[in-house]
Amino acid sequence: MASSSSSPESNSQYSCPQQKCKYDVFLSFRGLDTRKKFTSHLYKALTNRGILTFLDDESLESGDTLWIELEKAMEESEVAVIIFSKNYATSSWCLDELVKIMKCKKENGRLVIPIFYDVDPSHVRYQSESFAEAFAKHESRYTDEKVERWRTALTAAANIKGHNIRDRNEAHFIEDLVNEISPKLCTTSLSSLKDIVGIDAHLEKVNSLLEMTINDVRRVWIWGIGGVGKTTIARAIFDIHSSKFDGACFLPDSKENKYEICSLQSILLSKLVGGKENCVLDKEDGRHQMACKLRSKKVLVVLDNIDDEDQLKYLAGDLGCFGNGSRIIATTRDKHFIGENDAIYPVTTLLEHDAVKLFNQYAFKDKVPDTCFEEMTLEVVRQAQGLPLALKVWGSSLHKKDIHVWRSAVNGLKKNFNSKIVGILKVSYDGLQSKEQEIFLDIACFLRGRKQTEIKEILACCHVGADYGLSVLIDKSLVFISEDVIQMHDLIQEMGKYIVTKQKERGELSRLWVTEDFEEFSKAEIQGTKAIEAIWVQEIQELSFRKKPMKDVKNLRILYINGFDTHDGSNDQYLPSNLRWFNCCNYPWESLPANFDPTKLVHLDLQQSSLKSSWTAKKKFPFLRRLVLSGCENLRGTPDFTYMTNLEDLVLEECRNLKKVHHSLKESKKLKKLNLRECKSLERFECVSGESLEYLSMQGCSSLEKFPKIIQHQSSLTELDLSGMKNLTKLKSSIGKLKHLVMLKVSYCSKLKSLPEEIGDLENLEILEARYTLISKLPSSIVRLNRLKLLTFAKQKSEVGREDGVRFVFPRVNGGLRSLEDLDLSYCNLIDEELPEDIESLSSLKKLNLRGNNFERLPQSMAQLGSLQSLDLTDCKKLTQLPEFPRQLDTIYADWSNDSICKSLFQNISSFQPDICASGSLSLRVFTNEWKNIPRWFHHKGKDKSVSVALPENWYAYDNFLGFAVCYSGCLIDTTVQLLCDKRMPCITQYLALSNHSEEFPESAIHFFLVPSAGLLDTSKANGKTPNDYRHIMLSFSEELKEFGLRLLYKDESKLMALFQMRENNDEATEHCIVKRRGYDEARCSSSKKQRS
Repeated sequence: MASSSSSPESNSQYSCPQQKCKYDVFLSFRGLDTRKKFTSHLYKALTNRGILTFLDDESLESGDTLWIELEKAMEESEVAVIIFSKNYATSSWCLDELVKIMKCKKENGRLVIPIFYDVDPSHVRYQSESFAEAFAKHESRYTDEKVERWRTALTAAANIKGHNIRDRNEAHFIEDLVNEISPKLCTTSLSSLKDIVGIDAHLEKVNSLLEMTINDVRRVWIWGIGGVGKTTIARAIFDIHSSKFDGACFLPDSKENKYEICSLQSILLSKLVGGKENCVLDKEDGRHQMACKLRSKKVLVVLDNIDDEDQLKYLAGDLGCFGNGSRIIATTRDKHFIGENDAIYPVTTLLEHDAVKLFNQYAFKDKVPDTCFEEMTLEVVRQAQGLPLALKVWGSSLHKKDIHVWRSAVNGLKKNFNSKIVGILKVSYDGLQSKEQEIFLDIACFLRGRKQTEIKEILACCHVGADYGLSVLIDKSLVFISEDVIQMHDLIQEMGKYIVTKQKERGELSRLWVTEDFEEFSKAEIQGTKAIEAIWVQEIQELSFRKKPMKDVKNLRILYINGFDTHDGSNDQYLPSNLRWFNCCNYPWESLPANFDPTKLVHLDLQQSSLKSSWTAKKKFPFLRRLVLSGCENLRGTPDFTYMTNLEDLVLEECRNLKKVHHSLKESKKLKKLNLRECKSLERFECVSGESLEYLSMQGCSSLEKFPKIIQHQSSLTELDLSGMKNLTKLKSSIGKLKHLVMLKVSYCSKLKSLPEEIGDLENLEILEARYTLISKLPSSIVRLNRLKLLTFAKQKSEVGREDGVRFVFPRVNGGLRSLEDLDLSYCNLIDEELPEDIESLSSLKKLNLRGNNFERLPQSMAQLGSLQSLDLTDCKKLTQLPEFPRQLDTIYADWSNDSICKSLFQNISSFQPDICASGSLSLRVFTNEWKNIPRWFHHKGKDKSVSVALPENWYAYDNFLGFAVCYSGCLIDTTVQLLCDKRMPCITQYLALSNHSEEFPESAIHFFLVPSAGLLDTSKANGKTPNDYRHIMLSFSEELKEFGLRLLYKDESKLMALFQMRENNDEATEHCIVKRRGYDEARCSSSKKQRS
């Protein structure tokens, strides 16, 4: 819904009143205008939703008794809805109500929602139009003090964020309004809730899921990690709502209280039905009794910490057991229990300011902490990462301790993990299957913070059913995915590392991830290393390597390390044959150990290593899927791929001395990705299997003269990058067989002169980049590429004084290239009429770069490019006139130091600029350019927040004046334009809603727009004036300092010159200076200002 005011006061600080209110909503309205229409419909909608609403009875007689009732009702209502209508201000009764409502808002924090029914918010704010007429009468009847109170209340109410419903469907609006009000209502007076930090936000969200006014049976889950406050929230909801039900029961954590299911059923029936505990023989009998005794009762049931299928099944599995209006709330750590039709509220940890507040409650109780504790408090809070349990435990442990104890405790938080916190968090870990526990420990110890695709690949190498195991961890709130990265709470990670540390104490260490521990391991100083399954040390340093300790870790499946220090340079190397994932940057040896059996290896990354061409020594790699050898300077040739039958990803980039690729690569039927980028010495690469190949990069292979034959007619290749192949002179016609190709790059192929006609057969191609080649003529078939989105043939800018004379030829479009969005033809030496005549048929084109070409004018058909948003004409030195613009164009790059270009821009804008309108905001066409200075074409220039420019006498000519050309620098913000007679006379005010563009452009940009003349004459007549009665134009830039320019724009510029000459002859030239004006009272303006909706 649209906001009603330009600077609305927010209701966001509203919180539930401490005293219980008798009514939910109070309606203030003018009966004459809305009682039998809008107000009655709103009242019915509110009451239908169970919202208790006060509506005064029109049959009641006015008087002191009624006013006392009304005043009491206003004080005892949580929300006041004020319905402003044309005759609202004619009623002193309504105005007195308004004063009281605003007093309740100020003193008691009541929520106020203004509705502008058939009036503009500015009429209420400034008491204009019908409100002005009403006050003219009031001023003769009432004291100045009373009238001023009414005016103040009206202005304050209009400044609150509300709703202007003019031209809206009333039924839809009322539905939206009730939905807005409902979740904001509080229904409890429990003072105990006020001390629960952050509870208001939780209650609002859970209440919106409960939807108490709907008469169905509903189950809502509160889900989150241990210690996050699920039970606290559930208890608060129970305390708030339990009185509204026929019966209510809060069932505590069954494990904590050692209850059997049948015992819980007995408690549940006793609480909901009444009387002594019911005799329940077994859980089936309990379920039967619940169905019989509860199906007609409206009940509230809270089930705390569901961690077993039977708990859910026998306590609240069948919602048909409960009567209409019943609500079931359950807390859990495991998302697996939550049904498709259930609502879920995921509980997040506290924000830092709430976390500090909660910690202080326990560490300092009611006292204000000394400033010396502030820094350490923040350390504790950040270590807890908003987990309420940790904040409470650590806060309690530091209560009444001196600063020395604090300092010691804070320093030891990570090392001395609190057993109570571990116990709570470890419950979820203990409930995992053994494989799921292994996956959890891998993530906690060394995989957290990586992309989920990478983690899934690593886990799949080592664990059967890794994807399912990961999903279990997510369901149990132990890990989560944020922006495609697998994350976990710091304390949960610490809990995982704590578990592994305890293994070390038992001599069963399973993982190493700390450099110091690896050094101890290498020196055989750690006992019980035979159980080690993973070593992952990411520090960028070479670590000691000794053969004996490596021989002991026969179960090692993951080894990730950034290089070994071999000490004496010996070849005494060893790798356990159980390895699945081996990653070693700067591997110091020329080959793998002779006794290493790589048959289980899935991932091998030995980038920047000392390997030589014979490094595999005919070893078999039957399960190897990824091989990374990038940056291996000693490699002259690749290994034989015959025994790598499952290879999917091969990375050889920056192997600068690599001369050939082994011919066996053509047998790698499963190969998906091949990266040969910057293999500058590569001379032989004959063929590759295209059966599964999706990505091939040969970027920078400057010694290779042709790209390899791709074996397989039905190729899967989607991306082909041949950029920088300096010896590539042509592409084979067979490229047209790559039917799945989406991206083709041949930029910087400096000898490439043409593209084959078969390029048009690439029916799925979306990106074709051919920058800085010798291509000067395109094959006519290129227009058949109807999925192509980006096409670039940009040339390099010629050196000063050098022109090669070769012109680029673009074929007729002929209705093709229907999806093209971005076309770059910069520095292609284009001249007039060399753009295709039918360029307007590029219906999807959004960005056109014609920088550095030699045309003097552009084809008029460009106006038909209906999707064009950005046009670059920079460095087009012969261009003197801009074409008519398409309507979507908002960014132009050009030489704005050229006066002709500036004039052409604004005359272009004026040809289709919408009329200026006195009753509403104006949506202007704004053009943006990255330009340093305000162009000299603008006569009036300056820098300020609010400026006024004196207008010449008779500046307005109906048949000649086009408008005010304006530009300013920096972020695009809302701007107010006013035409002023003088400080005390009425003005025309126009609010320009420009900030909706602000995210699209850099702060260094210059924005151009035109405030048009159309409509000024009508507006002036409405005020009894002509445009020439207005002698100043004032610009206000939302209180931001702006460098700006302004110019009066005429069809015939000689009119402007004549005006300037007239001023000079009358010695009034100083009238043209910029007059800075601050603090102008907008409330005196008679015309409107309306916010963009």
